[in-house]
Amino acid sequence: MAYRFEFDHKNKVLWFRSEGQLTDESLSEYSLAIRKYWVATGARAGIWDFSSVTDFTLTADLIRRLARQEPTLADPSLPRVIVASDSVGFGLSRMFQLAGEPKRPLLQVVRTFEEALAALNIQSPKFEPLE
Repeated sequence: MAYRFEFDHKNKVLWFRSEGQLTDESLSEYSLAIRKYWVATGARAGIWDFSSVTDFTLTADLIRRLARQEPTLADPSLPRVIVASDSVGFGLSRMFQLAGEPKRPLLQVVRTFEEALAALNIQSPKFEPLE
């Protein structure tokens, strides 16, 4: 599973993109990487983009467990958006959203990157790759 991070310095938005197969193990690994980049950039909003994931091999148990944990992004007032264009990915993301709503009240799930930008009220972003 490949993943990368990009950051829009003007809007302070961290964009995480993954592709290929998403598994319980890779999702747990991403959680640690997201925390690292979130702190390093001082992001004020996040987009987790699963639109290029081709296979969701996740258990509902892991989704619910992650949703109940303390969020990767500690401040619940910071907006986060999950992009999941695939029906399976969208359903799993909605499950995560509903199970974790008390801890992540501003989390939204959308189908396209453009919808994510609109949800965050961002126009003309300039994302740059992060190492």
